[in-house]
Amino acid sequence: MKTASLLLAGLSFAPAAIAQQPIMFSTESYPPFSYREPDGSYRGAGVDQIEIIMHGVETPFVMEIMPWARAIMLAETQPMHCVFAAARTPEREPRFKWVMPLFIDRNILIRHTGSKVDASTIEEARQYTVGTHRGDYTEALLRNSGFPRIDLSADFDTTLRKLLGDRIDMMPMSQGVYEKLKAEGTPIEKVMIFSDQRLGIACNKDVPDELISKMQANLDEMIRKGAQDTIFRRYGIDEPQ
Repeated sequence: MKTASLLLAGLSFAPAAIAQQPIMFSTESYPPFSYREPDGSYRGAGVDQIEIIMHGVETPFVMEIMPWARAIMLAETQPMHCVFAAARTPEREPRFKWVMPLFIDRNILIRHTGSKVDASTIEEARQYTVGTHRGDYTEALLRNSGFPRIDLSADFDTTLRKLLGDRIDMMPMSQGVYEKLKAEGTPIEKVMIFSDQRLGIACNKDVPDELISKMQANLDEMIRKGAQDTIFRRYGIDEPQ
């Protein structure tokens, strides 16, 4: 695992009470925010921020990429577990302790290039089959917006394959991810803006308040010093204006 060496180092030098309980950060494969390199290491704008946030915090940590539904379930049910980057929706608000914001996300509805799908309002978009991955906040957004035909997959990549195979009409996608995929030649087109959402770290409610406060302070400092913007530029991400 990518952070095994950090875990061992933390166990060697942290106070005994803290060292016995490393914190687990789970996330999904969602380039350029989080993804696995061929050598097995993790990279991405979210991964880099977690590593800076945890620098100087005595609690050791590990990180794992997994399907989103499992990642957020672990954060809600298992002590010393956090998930990133999670949308801070009203429904999720009381279920976690939060460290915010890792990113302010604009979500858009996209179609396969050449598709005749067309919509400029949510009402018009409801006539189509829209896919997303199970447990993602966009699933709740689609349901709350009255979409009658929602196709759920295990992960983002599966939903994208369905879109490119014309098995679904549209899917919601972060604008930053959309721009990266377009630059790589993926045949997708923007249909309309779907939502703007603040994303952050959602932690199990048993994670100590002191640790949450240290993580938030490190994130605040990273933002104040411009390091967060530097990370975004490194991965070609533009925040919505």
